[in-house]
Amino acid sequence: MGERGAKQTQTAKEFTAEMVEALTPVGDVKSRAMFGGFGIFESGTMFVLIDSEAQMFFRADSTTKSSYEELGSKRHTPMPYYEVPVAIADDYSVLIEWAKEAAAVAHAAKKKSK
Repeated sequence: MGERGAKQTQTAKEFTAEMVEALTPVGDVKSRAMFGGFGIFESGTMFVLIDSEAQMFFRADSTTKSSYEELGSKRHTPMPYYEVPVAIADDYSVLIEWAKEAAAVAHAAKKKSK
């Protein structure tokens, strides 16, 4: 989830634990180590990606990606995840709103793929 061959860092591990705690209002939130980074899941569906450098990305789709792009977020290519803008991360209530939206997007995408 970071650069190819990247190793998980203690910083990313600690940040992921903090985010799991912070995102509990979203629902049943858990994390799992994945490809040098971490995924955060709500009820078994991944909606947050944390790379090996402790950068956080939320799941987006065609209806939500423009919100990220307008704030200068970069896409975690080739996946449909966008970097969480600093302005959003710094405001807890807005962060939770965006996280809930990212979880809804992820759940909808999962339903479509079945």
